[in-house]
Amino acid sequence: MVNRELLCLLWVLLSHLAFGQNNDMPVPTEPQVEKSTSKKDKKEQKILKRERRRAAARNKALNPLAPSKAAFYSAVFPGLGQIYNKRYWKAPLVYGALGTGIYAYAFNQKQYLRYRNAFKIRRLGFTTDEFYDINKDGSGPDISDRGLQDAQKSIQSQRDLSLLIAIGLYVLNIIDANVDAHLKQYNISNTLSVDYRPFLEQNDFGITQVGVKMKLSF
Repeated sequence: MVNRELLCLLWVLLSHLAFGQNNDMPVPTEPQVEKSTSKKDKKEQKILKRERRRAAARNKALNPLAPSKAAFYSAVFPGLGQIYNKRYWKAPLVYGALGTGIYAYAFNQKQYLRYRNAFKIRRLGFTTDEFYDINKDGSGPDISDRGLQDAQKSIQSQRDLSLLIAIGLYVLNIIDANVDAHLKQYNISNTLSVDYRPFLEQNDFGITQVGVKMKLSF
């Protein structure tokens, strides 16, 4: 009987000790993830973002209407297509070229009308035109009727040529805007380079050869 009571008491003590030991054991926790990022990681992230932006710019969808818009703008107002293409330095060239052609046409037209009016006055039998001036020896007018007629033809040819040049420059302005808008949409690598190197060498026959070697890098 005593042994049975001792065994029961011992079992109760052991159970109590085991229960207490389980309560005192630390609960395992997940290791904390470090949120701090090293400088190297930050630098790599910046490089990655930069490359993504560049890739997005390279893969940007083409605008098929851009060349048509540039040509239309240059047709409405010369030089506006170049500004649309962000080729601002071309606009003054367009204005200068067209201005020169228009000025040449206006100047020749004015001269042509002068000689034509004088010729008409002569044909009516008057001598009051600006080109009629008796010489000191009384030999006649400085410019004859035939001279006025020839001057008209010469100046008329120059006037028509000036007009053709002005029209050609106007059309060239439209073509330049259209082609430039097309070329802007092509991706040209920044690593493209051309290297020229002169060389001097002798062949198997002892003849000296001089030339230039070209190296194209992508």
